[in-house]
Amino acid sequence: MNDPKPRLARRVSWPLVFLLIFVSAALLGGFIFWRIETWPVRNAHAASAELEKLARKTRDAFISLAQLQPRITIHDRVYFEQTSPVAELAILSRQTEVDHEFLHTWAGSTKRLQVHGTFNIKAGFDLHDNFTVDVREKEIVVGLPHAKILSVEETKMDVAEFENGLWNRISAEDVEKEISALPALAREKAARSEMLPEAETSLREQLEARLGTERPVRLVFPPNETKKP
Repeated sequence: MNDPKPRLARRVSWPLVFLLIFVSAALLGGFIFWRIETWPVRNAHAASAELEKLARKTRDAFISLAQLQPRITIHDRVYFEQTSPVAELAILSRQTEVDHEFLHTWAGSTKRLQVHGTFNIKAGFDLHDNFTVDVREKEIVVGLPHAKILSVEETKMDVAEFENGLWNRISAEDVEKEISALPALAREKAARSEMLPEAETSLREQLEARLGTERPVRLVFPPNETKKP
């Protein structure tokens, strides 16, 4: 004769199984609902943490490139203040050669002097004013003045031609005057070249190389500012 107890146990266990399934489904539904409800907050926190990480990386890139910590903002909220007194950032250095000729005729007598100079020209940025870095979701915006010639250093000076007239002689003042004109000529020559646009492009490329491909770097210059030699 069969024992009725196992059949009774099976009849009693099904309601318990259904109850467990219902409770599990309710818990799962509640968890999914909580995840959906809190997703914007969690996403905002994750985005904020990512921007803060990028701001620190940007600060390190400027310290590596220029030995300065700029003022960095995240959506116009200050995250780092500028701490370095460094005011100029040299990006490019290039050798430039210039010549200058002097001719003077007096009473039919002509003197001729030609001088030649070689200079090391440095181009970069004056960071006294208008220097900001703003980290955004899609880009890093660096506000600064246009590139300019920062220094003109003499490396070599020659007198290429020296011709006296019969009674119109070259004086020491003539030589000194012509030589003193060469640095300004070298500065003007460098400013007319592609050196300044190249300095701006080089800064952007160097920053992007240090920051990786997370965000493009965009340089923004003050409105109505003209490029200075």
